This record gives sequence, structure tokens and C-alpha cells, in this order.
Amino acid sequence: MPFSTPEQQPLPDRGHAVSRLRTTRIAASSKPFVARGANPLRCTGCRLPPPHCICDWRPSQPSRAGFCLLMGDIEALKPSNTGWLIADVVADTWAFQWSRTVVDPALLALLKDPQWQPFVVFPPEYTSAGLVVTAPPPVEASEGRRPLYVLLDGTWSEARKMFRKSPYLDGLPVLGLHPEQASRYRLRRSAQDHHFCTAEIAALCLDLAGDANAAEALDAWFGLFSEHYLSARGQGPLPAESPSQQRLLALAKA
Repeated sequence: MPFSTPEQQPLPDRGHAVSRLRTTRIAASSKPFVARGANPLRCTGCRLPPPHCICDWRPSQPSRAGFCLLMGDIEALKPSNTGWLIADVVADTWAFQWSRTVVDPALLALLKDPQWQPFVVFPPEYTSAGLVVTAPPPVEASEGRRPLYVLLDGTWSEARKMFRKSPYLDGLPVLGLHPEQASRYRLRRSAQDHHFCTAEIAALCLDLAGDANAAEALDAWFGLFSEHYLSARGQGPLPAESPSQQRLLALAKA
């Protein structure tokens, strides 16, 4: 796997939407983006320093559901971004740079594509009760439309702004999630245990759509990435074989 300095130059195309958006975002920047704790070398596939590369563990699972990521200004540039992990696992993932004034025509076309039923994933208390749903409809009641989960990928303040100032999302069903467990996200600071990261939310959405294996794969992939990311930052040694690795091995053998 090649290694590069992603804070200063585009990475080779990873082959998915977040990688392409990242390359586009870097090309449009007037100065290099330098992540906090930037490492001089990172893997071009998993964005981790060479000794912590996890590319050989990347899972592949089919999924009925798809994802549309609306990403905050520099979200695609951050090594800690977990939307990248969704695109690693779920083939039908799209990523768009969010702007209040400019909307990508491809985003509007995707939301109107008859093969998809979009759901905006957001806390239900921020919208009218008539739009709130707790799960996508069963396959037999969906008229063949697959669930497309629209995830607002950014800081909490960015996500609220996206939700309020994106008129093309108005009228779409809003999926409200109520996870019973606390978030396991420790790559950035959060004051609230109920603020889940994008990959954790996506795994819950996959499970609701009946994509149990894809949900398990994404959750395990997020777990493995988190372990290696934190270890690379000097927050503990890597175990010889972690629970996340065991889960990925079990899925590969299934």
C-alpha cells in the first residue's frame, strides 16, 4: 500500500465517493490542510501511519441500503472522519460538499432517483412529528425503492446548520434513532455520550434496513480503525488480536 502526506497533497483515488470528494476539496484549497497531530506519512487507503495500516482487514459486504453524505467544509480532509469508513464498506455511498448557496445537481438527482427512498437521519425533535419515522418500510411495502440514508457529516453545529438551511431536504422523512448504548467514538472530543459519530449512525441504519452483516462489518471496521488511530496517537499498544479483528474474521468466513 502506498504512503503519502495527505495534509499537503491529494491521495490517489481510493475508488469511493469520500476519497474523490477529498481530492476535489484539496485541489480547490489555497493552502495545505494540516490535521491536528499530523503525521508525515499516512497510508493512502486507510489514512493511518504505516505501522498501523489496516487495509488488509477491509471488509466487503453487500447492502440493500445506500448512503448520501453531506459533508462539512473540511470534514473530508480530516484523518479522523468516519464517513470514509462507510464508503469503504457500502458500495452505494455518495458524498457531497455542503454549501448553503450552491447545490450539486448530482445531489438533487440522487434524491429524486426513483430507485431510492431518502431518509434524513436527524434527531426527531428538530422537525415536525408528521415527518418522523422510526424505521424504513418493509421491502414488500417499499414499492421496490431502497432506503437511502442522508447523513449530515460534520460537527454538531454544522449538522444543525445543514438541516435548517437545506431546502431540498424539506419534506423528506426524518429517521430518528434512539440507541441504547453510549457512543464508542473517542477520536475527537464530545461533551455528550449520545452524540454518535457518522459511522456508528450508519451501522444502526444498516441494521434497521435488514442489512445485518453489513451493519456488523461497518461497526467492526469502525472499531478496528479507532483502535489503530488511538494507538498511533500514543494512547495504548495494539492487542495481538482485537475483538474487532475477530469480528471481521468471522464475517469473512461466513
